[in-house]
Amino acid sequence: MQLRKSFQIEAAHRLPRVPVGHKCGRLHGHSFIVEVVVEGPVDPNLGWVMDYADIKAAFRPLYDLLDHNCLNDIPGLENPTSESLASWIWTHLKPALPLLTEIAIAETCTSRCVYKGPASS
Repeated sequence: MQLRKSFQIEAAHRLPRVPVGHKCGRLHGHSFIVEVVVEGPVDPNLGWVMDYADIKAAFRPLYDLLDHNCLNDIPGLENPTSESLASWIWTHLKPALPLLTEIAIAETCTSRCVYKGPASS
């Protein structure tokens, strides 16, 4: 069974490695939607995989760090593409959320990145 919990983060960034003149090289912002996916068996007593409130609590420290900030200023996000943001969130969230199986990042309503963890997971 999968559970999916979404969070909205307002943040600025610029992509320093794009070619000169690329629009994403300029500072700009997004209303990022971060989807956290956990997967596991349904507990026969509780009737759920886990409490959505536990997902929210695990994500809260990352939300507080990312929301209304410039992503480039956060260690590990110096080149904050959606791909690197998804991987960064995974790395920081997985210890607190062992059932984590996927992070999806939507930077616009039509562009989304999905990360399912490192190949060795």
